[in-house]
Amino acid sequence: MSDLVSIALRFGLYVDLMLLFGLALFGLYSLKERERVSGVALPYRSMVAGTAVLGVLLSAASMVMMASAMSGESDFAELRPHIEMMVFETDVGLAWVVRIIALVFASLTVILNQRAPGFSLLIASFAGAIALASLAWSGHGAMDEGDRRFWHFITDISHLLASAAWLGALVALALMAKINDLQTEERIKLLARAVSRFEWVGAVIVLVITVTGIVNYLFIVGPKLDDVLLSTYGILLSIKIALFAGMLVLAALNRFHLGPLLERSLRDKQYRVAANALRRSVVVELVAAVLIVGLVAWLGTLSPEMEMSAE
Repeated sequence: MSDLVSIALRFGLYVDLMLLFGLALFGLYSLKERERVSGVALPYRSMVAGTAVLGVLLSAASMVMMASAMSGESDFAELRPHIEMMVFETDVGLAWVVRIIALVFASLTVILNQRAPGFSLLIASFAGAIALASLAWSGHGAMDEGDRRFWHFITDISHLLASAAWLGALVALALMAKINDLQTEERIKLLARAVSRFEWVGAVIVLVITVTGIVNYLFIVGPKLDDVLLSTYGILLSIKIALFAGMLVLAALNRFHLGPLLERSLRDKQYRVAANALRRSVVVELVAAVLIVGLVAWLGTLSPEMEMSAE
């Protein structure tokens, strides 16, 4: 039961921090200054502040769960010294403190600074990147040492940031493509431009995710394949790769067919069918992305080396 709660907390924290970074970043490269004002294209104030506050709450719950699992204590009075020890005396605790500070800073920036939405999104994306990167200290890279530990962290963080940029863009596009919002030609044009601007970003994201994914596998497992595929870790990893391949197919469909179709339909003033088709494709891609994050949360609790040695 505690393992399920731990995985659920990891999943919630991953999704939350990925959205904080990815949504803010999307506003920077995909929207113009006037469109970055909260409510014009997306409700940025509530999204950024909400994900930041939720991130603090999930981080606090995650720290309590981690301390409880390591100490075996469940009563908070007895658990408190263990929490303090973890926060102030471990690398995981230092990363946790940095995450909390980054989340509070992101929330205050977007709430207090409404006159310069572009600057607010820049700060929120930077703070979100720091908060998301802090999760690497509770991953497989934390078990390495020396130069290997450093490069494993770099690879983990790059993989997280690229994945977050993709997830944030999918959520933003799904929100912009809601049926109720596609009632005017202006909104359709905004959606079409956002899809077009995401194309080059998406190409970079796919490249980074692919390269860092391969490198991460080599760091965690090494150049092995047959033994890993029979383990729980290998099965979950295979499902993750299959979902990622499906997302690539949908991304290619959006890039080479649905996006251009929407732009052509705008010229012909017959854009509803194309917009709805794009929305459905983005939603399916988003569901696959959320499933992948769930698998990542689960994979982070497994040790392929221990599974293979047990066999």
